Amino acid sequence: MAHSKNRATDGKITYPPGVKEISDKISKEEMVRRLKMVVKTFMDMDQDSEEEKELYLNLALHLASDFFLKHPDKDVRLLVACCLADIFRIYAPEAPYTSPDKLKDIFMFITRQLKGLEDTKSAQFNRYFYLLENIAWVKSYNICFELEDSNEIFTQLYRTLFQVINNGHNQKVHMHMVDLMSSIICEGDTVSQELLDTVLVNLVPAHKNLNKQAYDLAKALLKRTAQAIEPYITNFFNLVLMLGKTSVSDLSEHVFDLILELYNIDSHLLLSVLPQLEFKLKSNDNDERLQVVKLLAKMFGAKDSELASQNKPLWQCYLGRFNDIHVPIRLECVKFASHCLMNHPDLAKDLTEYLKVRSHDPEEAIRHDVIVSIVTAAKKDLALVNDHLLNFVRERTLDKRWRVRKEAMMGLAQIYKKYSLQGEGGKEASKQVSWIKDKLLHIYYQNSIDDRLLVERIFAQYMVPHNLETTERMKCLYYLYATLDQNAVKALNEMWKCQNMLRHNVKDLLDLVKQPKSDSYNKAVFSKVMVITRNLPDPGKAQDFVKKLAQVLEEDEKIRKQLETLVSPACSCKQAEGCVRDITKKLGSPKQPSNPFLEMVKFLLERIAPVHIDTESISALVKQVNKSIEGTADDEDEGVPTEQAIRAGLELLKVLSFTHPVSFHSAETFESLLSCLKMDDEKVAEAALQIFKNTGGKLEESFPQIKSVLMPVLQHKAKKGPPRQAKYAIHCIHAMFSNRDTHFAQIFEPLHKSVDTENFEQLITPLTTLGHLAMLAPEQFAGPLKSLVANFIVKDLLMNDRSPGKKTTKLWVPDDEVSPETLGKIQGIKLMVRWLLGVKNNQSKSGTSTLRMLTAILNSDGDLTEQGKIGKPDMSRMRLAAGCALLRLAQEPCYHEIITLEQYQLCALVINDECYQVRQAFAQKLHKGLCRLRLPLEYLAVFALCAKDPVKERRAHARQCLVKNINLRREYLKQHAAVSEKLISLLPEYVVPYAIHLLVHDPDYVKVQDIEQLKDIKEALWFVLEILMAKNENNSHAFIRKMVENIKQTKDGQTPDDAKINEKLYTVCDVAMNIVISKSTTYSLESPKDPVLPARYFTQPDKNFSNTKNYLPPEMKSFFTPGKPKAANVLGAVNKPLSATGKLQTKLSRMETNSNASSNSNPSSPGRGKGRLDTTDVDHSENEDITMKSLSESEKPRGRKRGITTTPDDKPQDSKPKRGRKKAPPVSEEAEVSWAEDSSLADTTMEMEDEQNSPPKRGRRGRPPKSAALKEETPAKGRRGRKKAAPPPEEEAEEEQEEEEDGEEAGSENIEVKPKAGRGRGGRRAGTRAEAAETTEESVESTPQKRRGRPPKNQQAAKKTVGVRSRGNESDEDMETSQENVEEEEEQEEENQHSSPKVRRKAPRNRR
Repeated sequence: MAHSKNRATDGKITYPPGVKEISDKISKEEMVRRLKMVVKTFMDMDQDSEEEKELYLNLALHLASDFFLKHPDKDVRLLVACCLADIFRIYAPEAPYTSPDKLKDIFMFITRQLKGLEDTKSAQFNRYFYLLENIAWVKSYNICFELEDSNEIFTQLYRTLFQVINNGHNQKVHMHMVDLMSSIICEGDTVSQELLDTVLVNLVPAHKNLNKQAYDLAKALLKRTAQAIEPYITNFFNLVLMLGKTSVSDLSEHVFDLILELYNIDSHLLLSVLPQLEFKLKSNDNDERLQVVKLLAKMFGAKDSELASQNKPLWQCYLGRFNDIHVPIRLECVKFASHCLMNHPDLAKDLTEYLKVRSHDPEEAIRHDVIVSIVTAAKKDLALVNDHLLNFVRERTLDKRWRVRKEAMMGLAQIYKKYSLQGEGGKEASKQVSWIKDKLLHIYYQNSIDDRLLVERIFAQYMVPHNLETTERMKCLYYLYATLDQNAVKALNEMWKCQNMLRHNVKDLLDLVKQPKSDSYNKAVFSKVMVITRNLPDPGKAQDFVKKLAQVLEEDEKIRKQLETLVSPACSCKQAEGCVRDITKKLGSPKQPSNPFLEMVKFLLERIAPVHIDTESISALVKQVNKSIEGTADDEDEGVPTEQAIRAGLELLKVLSFTHPVSFHSAETFESLLSCLKMDDEKVAEAALQIFKNTGGKLEESFPQIKSVLMPVLQHKAKKGPPRQAKYAIHCIHAMFSNRDTHFAQIFEPLHKSVDTENFEQLITPLTTLGHLAMLAPEQFAGPLKSLVANFIVKDLLMNDRSPGKKTTKLWVPDDEVSPETLGKIQGIKLMVRWLLGVKNNQSKSGTSTLRMLTAILNSDGDLTEQGKIGKPDMSRMRLAAGCALLRLAQEPCYHEIITLEQYQLCALVINDECYQVRQAFAQKLHKGLCRLRLPLEYLAVFALCAKDPVKERRAHARQCLVKNINLRREYLKQHAAVSEKLISLLPEYVVPYAIHLLVHDPDYVKVQDIEQLKDIKEALWFVLEILMAKNENNSHAFIRKMVENIKQTKDGQTPDDAKINEKLYTVCDVAMNIVISKSTTYSLESPKDPVLPARYFTQPDKNFSNTKNYLPPEMKSFFTPGKPKAANVLGAVNKPLSATGKLQTKLSRMETNSNASSNSNPSSPGRGKGRLDTTDVDHSENEDITMKSLSESEKPRGRKRGITTTPDDKPQDSKPKRGRKKAPPVSEEAEVSWAEDSSLADTTMEMEDEQNSPPKRGRRGRPPKSAALKEETPAKGRRGRKKAAPPPEEEAEEEQEEEEDGEEAGSENIEVKPKAGRGRGGRRAGTRAEAAETTEESVESTPQKRRGRPPKNQQAAKKTVGVRSRGNESDEDMETSQENVEEEEEQEEENQHSSPKVRRKAPRNRR
């Protein structure tokens, strides 16, 4: 090298052969030509050519002169750069340039030339590529490590390469760039922050989006240099995250974006950074925590991420942010859940518990996003979500907020359609989501119209899509209906009924708008508009829109005709779609995309359009049923047993025959039904008869060939068929044939002559048939019927006990164990009642005689002959039959008038019968009669007697019935302003006088001043007043107070001269007054109007008599605790809104009661409570369910204070027997020992819980059974008391949990939900407790002689009473408006109740 330096100092430049001197004196073109030759020479040289290296050393130095480095021509500069690159290659490892400044200039020059790589289409691109390839291969830039300015050189190189890279470059360019840059990082001593920024800036989202190739280059570089660059990356994040030195880099603000990108590139780059994120997750800065959460959500949720398994502490720390105090953070965590579930199913278990908590978050948006996350994952693959997660969505269908409920319902609907309807995921997935259909339909029981409309929409779009082809649609409906649970079926039936009612209302409006205008016209239209409005969302706004629609219908005949077609019974599904399309098109306007009026009209059309059912659909459905009957259907493939499918299909046809009768009018359909009639299955034939009855109005004239075949079948069924078929056969003949009298005579004569008591089993059908003939054609058979009733029914059947009953201590047995004689007697009672209901007058005093007969049955405990032959279960049946018969007769005005107060009171006491099933069935009958507004208002007071029922479920159900009836009456008064003159028979507040009078004559109320008895009176009154006083609209509290004051100025109308009864009356009034005063702050205000008192119950007030005396003993004051009554929340089951207002069987005339003042008294309708309960009165959080409160609150007698609890050592206050009360039997030693053991076992906590949550310990009220009564010294005369109420038979403890699970889904007014807590009344005397301390087995078969009240505490705590749920025919009850249809429902209900005395909606799981 010394020689070369000498040569260099010579200054003589040697050029390659053929190349002349290159200087500024030649042209550019010539310079380029000569330089190309030089480039070629250097290109061909290698490192071993020592002579050539020495020869061209001066040339190498010359090419690095400023003349070339700063030459203006780019071609010259490019050629020089190529030469310099080769020079570095040839002279490596030593460079011919020793000056640091010169080296810096050269490398900066080469870097500048690399910008030429940007234009891939340039003619010189290959030469630029050669330059890159050369310096990358030789690693020429490594020479700069020793230079002070190396960082500047490297940074400029990196920037240049990141700038020039583009999608025109091939893989080789990309590779050489990575090689060049990675050598600098891997072989250098350090990586400056500036250089690091140059690389990392390409990962920032904004830059990444601008130049994807630069991002890919940086990514490749970081992967290549991960190990070398990791310490510098760690240091950068440490400075920014831990020390907060954001000034070290311009990228500090993008630190979280960079972490995510680096993690995605190579997780090893962040090995030391991730622990710092755990620290940041606990930062006090909300925004900082939010940024970290967003970052980690992406890192954990990424498809191939293993971060959660690799860094479990960080994962657990992140999960903790689900409970962060900052709402956006919780929201971000919830949003992340869906990605995590979809990409990492193994983490679902960890997420489940946190999502559960967030599904109850106070923030609506978070609850909403929990649903979105779960549903999104479920829609991708059902296997990604477990049952717990789906259950969270299920719970939110009852959320308080509509947006959350809607999201949950729609999400479930989409999941159901995908996996159940479309079969994606196979049978297992379909089975997993099979509960969704039931749950969605249960929501139809909610009060919100929005919920119900959404259920209808979901049904039409997701459960039975209306756009399916007819056969497929009906098959879908058929199997759906066959697999729905009982409550879902009722909800679906209710949905069709509501749509049908709305269709009729729209049809009525169309008829009205055609009439000439007048004042009455305007009132009628307004009334109809109001009815329609209540069936639409946001009734306030909808009212104006419906009015506008009425105007449009008046003016636009085309729209009117389209709407008439839509609501006509013969409208087909295709026609309906066309009508809806045409109407919306006509009313819509392109200029007004957002049209609230059009939206409302769409809602209305959506509800009334028959998108599922028409004649073609019914025909297809009947064919589907026939396939099942013939065994050619694929029932088993659909998971439905054939028998179940057939029954469900006929039940479905029966329901549709109510709502779409015209759609059945086809010969094919009637012929199929005719074949069903001849089947052996009783239920199938029964359903076919009901369908004929509902749809056969025009069968005689339109289908004579069907009539000729049908008539003999009907006559045979009426004479010899099963009782229910016989009944429907009679109703079919009545509904379908014009010459019904002839047919009736052909049936009546042989049956009338053949009835005898030789074979009771063959007597049931004739009595059923004759009873319905008596109701439908009383005048045709007037003489024979009267003779039949008087001579056969009363004298022969009822007044004789032919066969002795089974000796048993049970109070109730299933139907198949009831003696045929008793069943015959029950049918005889029903025949008498039906005959009277047909006659509808008491001219022959038959009604009076029948009432005496019925009350005699009640007075004799059901043993009319009092010979002791009849068994206890049969006596219970007879009492129930007599009580229900009285209720039936009370629904007819002519018989209501002749029912004496004593008979009314005796009938009321059936609700306190000793037999649980009697109390249950009687309460159902009472509730149904009141709900239809058929029973007079005084019968609502009967529920007050339920306050002390020993079974919580009975008390809860009675309270539900009260709430529904009170709300129904208030709603009815709001909708029918014209009935204000009938207020005394409708206004709920008027139940108070009846309740007071009933309690005054309570046979258990013996001693006027007895504290215990007065506490019972107070409980019974509060049972009713709590619900009435929940709201104080129009000052109803003052109205009640005034009513009670007025009663105190009168005398008892039943026994006005009995001083003791009048004292009782005033004492009960004082109890009521104290309740009102203690629970109301507005009772002292002026009453809106003077109340009217019923004249039968109270005398005219004496103007000269002012009764201001307080009749209550001083000790009673402590039992009236102040406090506002809580809003009456009950299950949606009983609180279904009044749906068919126009069709209610009001028969107001039958409920009018003679009053002793003007009948227009009205406290401006104090009860203008809305059908929907006001949940704002109840203090609960935003995310609480919208469901009616669990019975833990709705069941317990709120505000009820317990009496003074007596210890087992206390002695009874009165040892003398009381009238109407059974004397306590002597306590056996065994019982005493049992009680002592039980007491010793029960600790104080259990005792306190039992005192609060259990029914009263003392026995039920009522007169003793005959055997005990004979031993008592009580005078025989006087009114008979009630039977004591015994607890129901105990059932397995496992049922309790099931009943509670079902509580949420209770969907029918005759289904009770097991309450979870309740506050009972105070304890009773020790003797009563001792009576109760018997074995559980004895409690199952309780008898009046041995059992009074509930089991002992330890049993009560161990085995809570299980709610008994009875199923009725709720789906049908409001569809039928004629007398015979009411009869039919009650028969159906009886069958359901009798078929199993303890009917539940589900069979208990794990039955022992």
